[in-house]
Amino acid sequence: LKSIKDRSEHVRQNRDRLRALETLDEQMNRRVILDNRYTEQSTVGLSQAYDQLEQLAMRMEHNLEQQIQARNVSGVNEEQLREFSMMFKHFDKDKSGKLDHREFKSCLRALGIQLSDDDDTEFLAILDSVDPDGDGQVSLKEFMTFMISRETVNVQSKKEIKEAFRALTKDGARPYITRQELLNSLTKDQAEFCMKSMPPYLSAAGHPVADAYDFQGFTDNLFMA
Repeated sequence: LKSIKDRSEHVRQNRDRLRALETLDEQMNRRVILDNRYTEQSTVGLSQAYDQLEQLAMRMEHNLEQQIQARNVSGVNEEQLREFSMMFKHFDKDKSGKLDHREFKSCLRALGIQLSDDDDTEFLAILDSVDPDGDGQVSLKEFMTFMISRETVNVQSKKEIKEAFRALTKDGARPYITRQELLNSLTKDQAEFCMKSMPPYLSAAGHPVADAYDFQGFTDNLFMA
């Protein structure tokens, strides 16, 4: 995640160099110099490429952050995530970033998921959850989300996570959890992750409650697809 953020920042910083090129391009246009024998690139094309790079970096950051959040509450470790990602890339023969259904089935089998050759009922049920729009393609994000969900051993639903956090509150009914309650109930690393990731809790009047965290908003974002 840090590497992607660093690269994204590098792209943003180089925007200044593009602006300098755009200034030179405007000067050439005013002098009716329309051809540049030194390059086939145009400032419009470069600007579009920069926009695409920035959007790609933002999507990758968002996807990774979701995977990290899911990992922290599901018990899936980094080694497992790495194995899932490597297996996906191995079966993505055309490097398209997506698996067709045949590749996806082979990938699942390579990960030890038993699927019958004679009856596709189980595989079709998996496809309904992984590829709900039926476009015939499974993206890396969809694949990782499915595998993390499958490997989760502690909690299985958004409701269960909310109830687990609520149970840690003093009266077991509050819609927020305090810093001290997190520290008292979780390991130091887990508590710090929650405090860093959870938004501050706001009262009905819209004012922040001291040392209070919105575990409901955090859970909703975690399960947002």
